[in-house]
Amino acid sequence: MFQAKHGAYDTASLIEFLTDLHDHLDGAPVTLIWDGLPAHRSKTMKAWLATQRHWLRVESLPGYAPDLNPVEKIWGNVKATELANLCPETIDQAHTAAEAGLQRIGSSYQLCFSFLDHTGLHL
Repeated sequence: MFQAKHGAYDTASLIEFLTDLHDHLDGAPVTLIWDGLPAHRSKTMKAWLATQRHWLRVESLPGYAPDLNPVEKIWGNVKATELANLCPETIDQAHTAAEAGLQRIGSSYQLCFSFLDHTGLHL
């Protein structure tokens, strides 16, 4: 599941996204693979995550390990496809192209898991 938003993610916006995700998936179990974004490690986030263990599991990537982050592979694919040679006149055009790439990837179960498999991480 992907979400693009204006501005940076912070603890509050991540908690809001995860709450929406929980509702969208009808409470099904979720495993997050997180990098070292400060909002992932804030005291408020840690406290909130502690109350969500019945459905949410968090696995943290080691620092400076982009080869283990499947999101790096996803963005590389979008950059090589929808964003390749793109010269948008507005940020909205770039956003639309990126969203199209994320939708393309998100609609393919096989493609999504190929990025995870490429990292060598298996859940």
